[in-house]
Formats: sequence, C-alpha cells, structure tokens
Amino acid sequence: MGNRDDYEKKLDILTAIGDDEIKTPHHIPVRVYIQEAGTLYHQALKDKEALISVGVPWELVEDLPIRIAALIEAESDWYVQNETRKETATGWAEASPLAYDLKKQLLDTFYYAFRNRPDLLKTLKATKKGRGHADMIQALNDLSVLGKKNVELLEAVRFDMTLLDKAAQTTEAMSGLLADTHAYVRTIKEAKKIRDQAYTHLKEAVDSIRSGGQFVFRKDKDHVRGYRSEYLRSKNLKRRREVTD
Repeated sequence: MGNRDDYEKKLDILTAIGDDEIKTPHHIPVRVYIQEAGTLYHQALKDKEALISVGVPWELVEDLPIRIAALIEAESDWYVQNETRKETATGWAEASPLAYDLKKQLLDTFYYAFRNRPDLLKTLKATKKGRGHADMIQALNDLSVLGKKNVELLEAVRFDMTLLDKAAQTTEAMSGLLADTHAYVRTIKEAKKIRDQAYTHLKEAVDSIRSGGQFVFRKDKDHVRGYRSEYLRSKNLKRRREVTD
C-alpha cells in the first residue's frame, strides 16, 4: 500500500483529532521525526516480546508504518501548497506596485481633466477613498468606466486613452491574483492542520513505544538509546556544551 493509500485510510482518524489535542513538531524537523519513527519500528520488531511484556500495545507497532506513511503524504501536501502560495505571493508582489501606480496616474490626470466638473470630482473623491487591495482593484475598474464616459475631457489634456483598457485588464488580472492568494491562504492552513494531525497521530504511537522501551531496557544503556530521539539527544548535548564553553 502506498503513502497516498495509507493517508486516505487514516484521513477520517486524523481529521477527528480536535484542535486542543493537536501537537506541532516545533522541536524537531518532520523529515527527521519520520526517519526516527521508521528506525523505532525496526527496533521494536526485534524487541517484540520485551515490549509486550510491559504492556506496549502491539497494534501500535504494527500501525506505525501506516502512521508514518500518512505523515509523509500530509507533509508533502503541505509543502506543495506552501510553495504554490509563495509563487502566488511573488506574482502579487511583482504586479501590485504597477497596479497602484496606474491607479495614481489615472487619478492625477482625472483630477486635472475634470477640474471644472464638481460632479465628476465628487465621484473621484469616493473612488480614491479606499486603501485596501480590493479597493485598488475596484478603483481601477471604476476609473476605466468613468474615463470612457468622459473621453472628450481626457483628450483635451492629451491623456493616453489606451490606459483605460489597461486599467480594465489590470482589474481582471489583479482580481485573479488576489483571489488565488486568499484561496491558497485558506488551503495552506487546512493542509498544515492535517499535517499536524498526522504528526500527532504518529507521535501517540511513538511516545507509547518509546516509553515502554525506555522502561524495559532502562538498565541497558546501549539498548535504551534505540527508544530515544537521537536528534534531540544531540541537540541537548550541543546546548549543554554551549552553556559550559
């Protein structure tokens, strides 16, 4: 059974883990945790009788590869969504300054071209009021429509009429980018939550197996290391050295 199949098999269990139960892998990289969980599985297989003798549920050991596979898949999904969000954010970061500049250019010209039309100036004032991204997008569309309704006034100040079509095109492009940005923010939050739920599900089994192994092999210094995180051991050792240096 592949990682995706194991992930789908576990999905209902993962999503049932409540927010107050979810653990976050802030102390160890997920890829390292996955590797250590795999190593633990093979160690536990060798120590089956000893672990069972101290009450370690053997079904947790048997389920370990499936939980590992589910986390591998959940981590991959989160990574892909995060990278896609970064690409979308980059697209917005590159395009939005140009859109804001276009809005300013249109407003500056329109204020001058419509200087003798209080009714149009009132409209411009309302258009200028918004400050958010959505307001900027709406303003570009409004200015495009307003400009096309007052062509003679704009031609009198030698305005580049192609900018009206550009404003409409920019409205469409920026609307799509903004919608994608918001959608990916929601999607990545969902993907990260499921990743953390998968980590929590795996951690439940890992903690139980390690606890039993540390107890039953507590007098065997070398053997008991197979039931501890080598990553955290090295990290703690490095921290202690830094303190004493």
